Amino acid sequence: MKKTYKIDVDCANCANKMEAAANETEGVKSATVNFMTLKMIVEFDEGQDPKSVMKQVLKNCRKVEDDCEIFI
Repeated sequence: MKKTYKIDVDCANCANKMEAAANETEGVKSATVNFMTLKMIVEFDEGQDPKSVMKQVLKNCRKVEDDCEIFI
């Protein structure tokens, strides 16, 4: 399952850090962050609950960029 989320991030480098953090999150098959459109596209592993996985994605993203936001 793929879902698109609106994000708030200050720079392209920060967006790259968020993408890397999202891709390292358990339950995420792949994640892509587009700084120009301020969107994150996440494909989830089979059987995962997107809402709970995205809470962990946000937590991991805030470790690398503390002022980022993902609108879940």
